[in-house]
Amino acid sequence: MIRTVLADFRAWLAMPRLITPTPLRTGWRTWGVMLGLYLCGLVVIGAVLAAWQRAMHVPAPEAFRGFSGPVLAVAVVLAAPIGEESLFRGWLTGRPRALWLLAMAIIAGLMLIAVQWHWHDTAASLGFVATLTAALVGWLVLRRRTEPPRWFAHGFAVWFALSVAVFALAHMANYPRLSWVVVPMVMPQLWAGLVFGYLRMRHGLIASILAHACGNAAALAMALTVSH
Repeated sequence: MIRTVLADFRAWLAMPRLITPTPLRTGWRTWGVMLGLYLCGLVVIGAVLAAWQRAMHVPAPEAFRGFSGPVLAVAVVLAAPIGEESLFRGWLTGRPRALWLLAMAIIAGLMLIAVQWHWHDTAASLGFVATLTAALVGWLVLRRRTEPPRWFAHGFAVWFALSVAVFALAHMANYPRLSWVVVPMVMPQLWAGLVFGYLRMRHGLIASILAHACGNAAALAMALTVSH
């Protein structure tokens, strides 16, 4: 079983392709093997990065500094997996409504940045509201369509690679100062993107969310243990 799952994972990474996920209830063994592989990978990567962090004097991430224990647990183990998996991998099946929501989310994010930078605040605020409305209307119009666009299916390997890269690089924002020495620190997220992307395509978004939550819970428990 383990060899079969690992061989399939390796083959899929060598040639990422658009597939129809099967229900998680039929793939718990695959999910368990991949979760174990993911956690083992985190241990190895964590050991390497700990040495890198000490050698290069990389500051600790500050994304969740100042939060109480219960709030931190909810944010890391519940909110982050649901939000990040939906944003970075929810659209990987190429369903038109998911691609539309992703496009609207990107535009809405740009509008919020414009507001934060005080660049045409009023227009950006109105654009943000209009984007939310367009997202809802588009979802209602496209909700019955399930076939991915041809351009998405043909370029799936590119879209998958982008989802992994953007997911990893976005976590550089966790650090107080951005520099080249911080780039290797997102290797855990790069590894996570590969594993979670595979699980999302094999057994759906719930599978990747659960793996993400378990991984975050393990990392949080280890961080709290070390800090005490």
